[in-house]
Amino acid sequence: MARKVEWTNPAWDDLGGVAEHIARDSEYYAAAFVQEMKEAAASLAEFAERGQIVPEFGDPSIRELLVKSYRLVYRISEKRVVILTLIHGAQRIGRA
Repeated sequence: MARKVEWTNPAWDDLGGVAEHIARDSEYYAAAFVQEMKEAAASLAEFAERGQIVPEFGDPSIRELLVKSYRLVYRISEKRVVILTLIHGAQRIGRA
């Protein structure tokens, strides 16, 4: 069953921030990066469980998909996938 994929505002901001950083060197690569991240997120509609559980949380509903050197972090439920954040692979997520 396909889930609906939704991005949170902070996740969109993260994507935009990374794209702006890449665009300083190449607008082409920035656009390609954004497209690749959008496609990766969209693919979660059918295959959400393929991402690994985020080690900082250990919660099976919070997963991450590694795309290039970035972590696309999302929460899955029965009907939705919610993109929570996009961070560099070297970063760790702090618990609130």
